[in-house]
Amino acid sequence: MTIKHNQQIQHNHFRKDWQRRVRTHFDQPGRKSRRRNARLTKAAAVAPRPVDKLRPIVRCPTIKYNRRVRAGRGFSLTELKEAGIPRKLAPTIGISVDHRRANLSIDSLNANVDRLKSYRARLILFPRKSGQFKKSDSSKEDVEAATKGEGMAHKTHHILPVLNQAKADAISEVKKSDMPKGEEKAYRKLRDARSEARLVGVREKRKKAKEDEAAATKK
Repeated sequence: MTIKHNQQIQHNHFRKDWQRRVRTHFDQPGRKSRRRNARLTKAAAVAPRPVDKLRPIVRCPTIKYNRRVRAGRGFSLTELKEAGIPRKLAPTIGISVDHRRANLSIDSLNANVDRLKSYRARLILFPRKSGQFKKSDSSKEDVEAATKGEGMAHKTHHILPVLNQAKADAISEVKKSDMPKGEEKAYRKLRDARSEARLVGVREKRKKAKEDEAAATKK
C-alpha cells in the first residue's frame, strides 16, 4: 500500500502466529484409518453381538427439519409394552431405552413397535451359561449357526439403519422414461407450463421467421 502525504502508517497484520493460532489437519487420513481400525477391533471384541444398540426412529426437531427422521436416544416404555418386551430385559438384549420419552403420534408408535418386533424376530439370544438353555433363549441350532460361518463375521454397521424417505426413493429410483404417462411430478408440470407461457411470443416469432424464409426461397 502506497503512502502519500502526511498520513498515518497502516498497521497491516500479515504475520500470522502459526504456532498458536493456525491449526492444520494433515493427520486426517491417519485419523480415518485409526477410527476404522478401532471400529473393527470393537466389533471383534463384542462379536457375535452387534456394535451398537437398537435405537428408535424419531423426527428431527423444529419445522425446518421435521420432515427428516433420525435415530433417537431410546425406545419409550409404551413402545416396549406394545412390542411385548419387558423394560428390564430390553437393555440386556441390545435395545436402548429412554423412560422420559413420550409418544405423541400413533404413526411413530406403530413404526417403532414394528421395528422392535422385527429386531426380536431376527435376534439370536445366547444362554447365560454354556449349554443351559432357558425358555427365552434361542434354540441350540440357531446358536450353533451364529457361532460359525457368516454369523461370526465382524460387522461394524448399525442394526436396522434409519433411512429417510428421500434417500430410500433415491436408492430405488426408476427412470422417468419407465414411468407411465400422467405420473410425472407436479413440480415438473408447473415449471413446464410456466416456461411455455413465457416463451410463447418468442416461439411464434421464430416460427413466423422460418415460414417467411421458406416462402422467400420458393420464389
